Amino acid sequence: MLTKKRHQLILELLAREEVVKMQTIVDQTGASESTIRRDLSQLESAGHLRRVHGGATANHMQIDEPSYFEKSDRFVEEKDRIAKAAADLIEDGMYVYLDAGTTTLAIVPYLEQKAITVVTNSLPLANTLLYHRIPTFVVGGQLKHSTQALVGYNAREGMLIYHFDVAFLGMNGVHPTQGFTTPDPEEALVKKTAIELAKKSYVLVDETKLDDISFSRVASLRAATIITMTSSEQEAKYSQYTEVVNAK
Repeated sequence: MLTKKRHQLILELLAREEVVKMQTIVDQTGASESTIRRDLSQLESAGHLRRVHGGATANHMQIDEPSYFEKSDRFVEEKDRIAKAAADLIEDGMYVYLDAGTTTLAIVPYLEQKAITVVTNSLPLANTLLYHRIPTFVVGGQLKHSTQALVGYNAREGMLIYHFDVAFLGMNGVHPTQGFTTPDPEEALVKKTAIELAKKSYVLVDETKLDDISFSRVASLRAATIITMTSSEQEAKYSQYTEVVNAK
């Protein structure tokens, strides 16, 4: 298959799928892995995609955000391992902020035996924390339909009475120069406030969020440690800007 035809096929696959694995491209094109790696490198340089461990994902700025239910069944194994690595950082007696998100939600089952207090802006997290009998405070604010998060100025004001030992945040984009980003300015305000109020902050993301940029900036990479599952190359790249915990 000619290079131009392979490139077109790769882009068509990415238009249909959020992430395309290397083996899928090899099977579809009949080309070798080394050839496909060159193709992906060329397409990445042209701005058409970005490479991730084992494949590629479409390269676009996120403005619309997937709903909570759409995200809940994505990268389940990765989220669980990231959540376990995060939970291992929580000690008895801590005051913990858990941001809205499906990865932060995955932390909760690992907290059942810990003597902690949690503050959250997420209705799903609040319900799960209640089920596990973990002392919880919920901030007020505008309820966002897609993520079931409480956001905006009132949520920020409700948070200002607290101080956190540690904060765990979800994020839509993580980029070396653009920092941590998310599609909604109202939600970005809440995330930024949590970072300001915490002694130590962690951003929990799967690998597809690395090198992505969303609409609203939250903070620079220096503001938080990244917990993710990624290649050693990506880990080394982001370690130049902040601490990285690789849960692979």
